Amino acid sequence: MQKIGLIGGLSWVSTAEYYKRLNEITQVLAGGVSSARIVLESVNRQDYVSAVIDREDEGAACQQIADSARALEAAGADFIVITCNDVHRFVPEIEPMLKIPFLHIASVTANAITEKGLKSVAILGVRKTMEGDFYSKILEEYGIQAVIPDGTERMFIHDSIYNELVKNDFRDITRAGYQDVIRALGLRGADCVALACTEIPLLISPDQSPLPAFSTTELHCQAAVEQALTKR
Repeated sequence: MQKIGLIGGLSWVSTAEYYKRLNEITQVLAGGVSSARIVLESVNRQDYVSAVIDREDEGAACQQIADSARALEAAGADFIVITCNDVHRFVPEIEPMLKIPFLHIASVTANAITEKGLKSVAILGVRKTMEGDFYSKILEEYGIQAVIPDGTERMFIHDSIYNELVKNDFRDITRAGYQDVIRALGLRGADCVALACTEIPLLISPDQSPLPAFSTTELHCQAAVEQALTKR
């Protein structure tokens, strides 16, 4: 079994869900009382947020993730899983520094959308994910169009993540707000939605979504275990 290198702490809430699901899926696929081989590098979210939000220093934020990736490689990880969607914007810069690959969450998600024959996906996440192009570029490679929430919707989603979800605070009124946003995006052409922040599926599950929904957390965990169980 290959060793999964996990970059977590962004937030601890979704990181805990990753650890849980990686082990649950491993036990199902490998049988018996199997558990995943995982090495975890937990980033201090406050340091990361201070770099990204307070100082607007993308270089410093990238360096934090690069240091964690190197630590995982040194610890014997065979590949790296980042437990946060928006941090994947740094993968193109960091991956050439390493001898081991990243399992990219957007590629995993795009593949799942393609398998369902869907073509237009609404992207829900923090501002860096919704407003950046690192997600949409990968979707385009699969022939999938990204539908982005409008300014008011983006503010609601981003603020709910930063002020509630990463603090393990999940509210019915916030879930209803997400459902309203998803309905509106459907009227604007989206045929499905990517829950492209790893805390969002803890608030609203795919079966609570007005459109077919893809939990990036679940898809990432499924793909990570499948890769870990593949012989090198």
